Amino acid sequence: MYSYYNENTILYVNGEYKKATAATIDLYGQSLHYGYAVFEGIRAYKTAEGKVKIFKAKEHFDRFKRSCELIHMPYPFNNDELIAACYKVLEMNNMEEAYIRPLAFCPPNMTLKAASETHVLICAWEWGAYLGEKLLRVMTSSYQRPNPKAFKIESKTAGLYVNSILASQEAKENGYDEALLLDMNGNVAEGPGANLFFEKDGKIFTPPPGNILPGITRATVIELCHELGIPLEEKLFTVDELKTADCVFYCGTAAEVVGWDSLDGQGFKKPWASSLGKLLQQAYKARVLEKEFDRAAVPVV
Repeated sequence: MYSYYNENTILYVNGEYKKATAATIDLYGQSLHYGYAVFEGIRAYKTAEGKVKIFKAKEHFDRFKRSCELIHMPYPFNNDELIAACYKVLEMNNMEEAYIRPLAFCPPNMTLKAASETHVLICAWEWGAYLGEKLLRVMTSSYQRPNPKAFKIESKTAGLYVNSILASQEAKENGYDEALLLDMNGNVAEGPGANLFFEKDGKIFTPPPGNILPGITRATVIELCHELGIPLEEKLFTVDELKTADCVFYCGTAAEVVGWDSLDGQGFKKPWASSLGKLLQQAYKARVLEKEFDRAAVPVV
């Protein structure tokens, strides 16, 4: 079992810094019983200049606030103060590169009414690329993403991730590395914890908002496509169309950018090493480390 903290780990709870081993939670909270909570996944990197930098902190906390608002959780917090708390947590735990987890959670309430107050936690731990470094063998899941008319899909709500656990576990039980979820209409949506892009004939495609969580990393990949002059289109597409792709990749804060080896046992036309996905993977790494990126150094054919 991965250890996320030890007896020396410090975290932030409601304006105070305390040891993780001393932190407590009420067992009658709505968040524990109903999954009524919001979280973010954020990464800090040691940049090329040797500074510790949280990547797109403002964008993450803007989404944190928006997610709470969408599911009617009060948000009395100041985002600048929460960002400062993230840096303080990194400093107090002597971390230069880490995964940061803010969590907004609710006090005791066994009714199904909206929360009247919200607590906040910020913790951090050292975590490599969530899906590893090797190319992924992906399985089309029997589980679908929830109907957007039944849930605020664009909110990063804790309870929604039971769907992700079911899909990811199904894939692993069947010998795959990760799952691919479709939407209620049978179109490709996203992974259990990552957005999807594919390359076809020199162009990049990705599902549009509506049935996905529009990720911060997804937005960064789109920015990089524009900067690098790579044509990009947001559109709906099926699994059959995806299987004709030259290459496919997932992206997310935890996963970063990771290529696919195959989908349902079928490989793709282009070697990952010479794909636009590989180019964007390298460009993304340069962006988070604040390094100059040389496109010519990555062969694309």
